[in-house]
Amino acid sequence: MNIKAIKKLPPRERVKIMEEIWDSLAEEELPESPAWHEEVLAARQRRVEKGEARFLTLDELKRMKPA
Repeated sequence: MNIKAIKKLPPRERVKIMEEIWDSLAEEELPESPAWHEEVLAARQRRVEKGEARFLTLDELKRMKPA
């Protein structure tokens, strides 16, 4: 089954497929995150600690997203 066929399914069926895929991933050993992920998270944490981070609500974020 390809993505085009999945998109044509009713929402309940798509959710069921998504859950099956998620469960199959949970059974496997996932690769480690690359080192740069930790670097980005550390930089963001420093911004939070310095009071330089800006937090948005989901509604604010949606308004910023280009159409």
